[in-house]
Amino acid sequence: MSTQMLTSKMGGELISFKVNGEEKIHQGESIIDENGKVYWKRHSPVLFPIVGKLKKNQTLIGGRTYELPQHGFARNLEFEPITKLDNFHSYVLKSNEYTLLKYPYEFELYNTYRTEGSKLTTIYKVVNTGLINLPFGIGGHPAFAINQDDLKKGNYYLEFEQEEEKIHFLYLVDGLIATQYAKDILVDKKRILIDSHSFDNDAIIMKGINCHKISLKNKRTARTILTMDFTGFPYLAVWSKPNAPFLCIEPWCSTADNVNSTGVFTQKQDIISLKPKDVFECKYTVEFFEK
Repeated sequence: MSTQMLTSKMGGELISFKVNGEEKIHQGESIIDENGKVYWKRHSPVLFPIVGKLKKNQTLIGGRTYELPQHGFARNLEFEPITKLDNFHSYVLKSNEYTLLKYPYEFELYNTYRTEGSKLTTIYKVVNTGLINLPFGIGGHPAFAINQDDLKKGNYYLEFEQEEEKIHFLYLVDGLIATQYAKDILVDKKRILIDSHSFDNDAIIMKGINCHKISLKNKRTARTILTMDFTGFPYLAVWSKPNAPFLCIEPWCSTADNVNSTGVFTQKQDIISLKPKDVFECKYTVEFFEK
């Protein structure tokens, strides 16, 4: 088995992972629809220092209003390369004059990608380099290439490793978490069916998941495409553009503001608070399977 990984300084982002020559990651701006428009320009961005959207795209920190775009700024900034081996790529983004204007905290964010056979592990590490507690959110947003015909025919589905009894599906209103839950779409307590209309109303966001592995499968070929181990992440989101040839399976440590948010950053639900000099780390692993 041969694998090839490509990453970029921009966003410290994984942009390609091939197994025996077959591309597993959505190829961003090179994938266009029938009208010549790009479905989604990204590949596998890191979401930091927020996941999802802020109410009015604003937040209060130390009594001052700051504006942050959806999913934060890290994915739009250039990272510094640290290590680049065949099976190990690592980058760092350090707080600077630009980030401090948007988010007044000192930090180092490391994106690391490690391969072992057909397994790809993404590791995020946050270091608090400041003198006060560092509040943040973080998550992954990998987009996996899928077959458009199989999508249109409803052949794809996601399956948890075991039956789930307590999953809550979050309902979005203009990108914010609503007070009521969305409809439970689990089939037989394990499966989520995917078709070209699954994301007409935005992402599927879940919390309360007991198991730590989910697989993407194809009914037509009766095979498993990939399995993700997202141990340690309290949220899992699934998203794509309508009818697009990719599927994002996103492990998150936090999520968007809710509709009743106070707007105070440190009061965000599931915000991580890191003491000075402390380190936070999370990772997820995706195993890809051959045809």
